[in-house]
This record gives sequence, C-alpha cells and structure tokens, in this order.
Amino acid sequence: QVQLVESGGDLVQPGGSLRLSCAASGSISSINSMAWYRQAPGKERELVTRILSGGSTNYADSVKGRFSIARGNAKNTVYLQMNSLKPEDTAIYYCNADLYMLGFIGIRNTWGQGTQVTVSS
Repeated sequence: QVQLVESGGDLVQPGGSLRLSCAASGSISSINSMAWYRQAPGKERELVTRILSGGSTNYADSVKGRFSIARGNAKNTVYLQMNSLKPEDTAIYYCNADLYMLGFIGIRNTWGQGTQVTVSS
C-alpha cells in the first residue's frame, strides 16, 4: 500500500502565501513524478504543477511566476509554495504521484485526500 498525505491548506487573504506539503509513504520502490492538482467548486480537476524525478518542472499558465514546486530533503516529500494568492486559487489541492511499488510491476498513479485552500478577505 502507498499513501499520500497533504497538509498546509488554510484560509488566507488575497496576496498572501501558503506552503502545501505532501508526503508519500508505504511500499515505494521509486517515484517517477509528483504533482499538484486542484479542483474548484463546479470545475474539473486541473494540473497545477509537476516535478519529474530528474528535477524538471512544469506549471499551469495561471500559476506561473507565483507557485513553485520543490522536493523536500525528506525522501518522497514535495512542497508547493504559493505566493501572491488570488481568490481564483481557491480549491481543494490534491497531491498525485506516479510511482513504482516494491514487489509490483508497472507504474502506479496515486492520489492524496486533498487539502482545502481558500483565498478570501
């Protein structure tokens, strides 16, 4: 079994900052990529940013220059630094990973339970 646990969601004023964390645990052999998605009320889930095992990253146009994804020093941890937050960033943020599990063949895609980010004055 593999588990992704997110933390750091909160209520923040426009222009503020938050840092989300995601920790992967369980029978993990290696992680191919980790990503953050978000889903706002009434909207489809969308990719926010992804980081590959080699360190390359990509971002949705809506968050470029404001959000930053980085791996933590702790193994299998990833952070999302969100600056200059806007009301339209309000959503549930989900951690996602493509990984290989010990004793299993093939890549697995795993989701966290989500953490709420609300940007409002």
